[in-house]
Amino acid sequence: MSEADPMTLTPPAKPHLPDAQIVTSVKHWTDRLFSFRVTRPKSLRFRSGEFVMIGLMGDTGKPLLRAYSIASPAWDDELEFYSIKVPEGPLTSRLQHIQVGDEIILRPKPVGTLVHDALMPGKRLWLLSTGTGFAPFASLLREPETYEKYEQVIMMHTCREVAELAYGRALVEGLKDDPLIGELVGDKLSYYPTTTREPFHHMGRVTDNLATGKVFADLGLPVMGPENDRAMVCGSLAFNIDVKAILEGFGLREGANSDPKEFVVEKAFVGDGI
Repeated sequence: MSEADPMTLTPPAKPHLPDAQIVTSVKHWTDRLFSFRVTRPKSLRFRSGEFVMIGLMGDTGKPLLRAYSIASPAWDDELEFYSIKVPEGPLTSRLQHIQVGDEIILRPKPVGTLVHDALMPGKRLWLLSTGTGFAPFASLLREPETYEKYEQVIMMHTCREVAELAYGRALVEGLKDDPLIGELVGDKLSYYPTTTREPFHHMGRVTDNLATGKVFADLGLPVMGPENDRAMVCGSLAFNIDVKAILEGFGLREGANSDPKEFVVEKAFVGDGI
């Protein structure tokens, strides 16, 4: 089996650890990125775009937990996660070696700001991410409500190299043929992947493509404005800060679950030290 091949297996009926779920599939996209799916607790309810705490038992016998966005939509029977591999990371140095049938600790208390309820109604939804910040949008892109609420959805995703875009590209390319939401997606979705190191047909950071107006010109869209545009942001802390400043420059205001506005930022994104 090659590294890129997914592993699948019918999971055992019950996990042994408390708050644990069983790994049902694992796929390694590059030597730095992988995704995996686990069983979903029957009692778990969440909104597409939210995150939960997941992890493994540490050497001390205490759970090692980090916040991970749920990459699967709210209607999925399983839970999907998308992760970076950090050789010295306390969690991912272990997590990257999980196999089908292993147990993952999952604390079923979903929270997060990247949800439709945190945005005021609008015409265009911009999903802005770098790296594994794509994960919550993998959930929202497969959520019917996304296409019911907006006339246009623009997915901007930036990685260093072309291979690192593979997870997002595969997901987006499969949406129009999806039996559940394919008709809803139709021609509403625009996908704008870019790289920062390896040559690609679109290059440059999300911030640069927004600030210079290149993405608007390339997609034939008007410059962002508070009347019609809404945005969700997920990336590193520096990315979030930079994008927030740009969005505010377009006249958009940051919102929250309790105070919907024109854009929201996920502050619990898992960084490179995990």
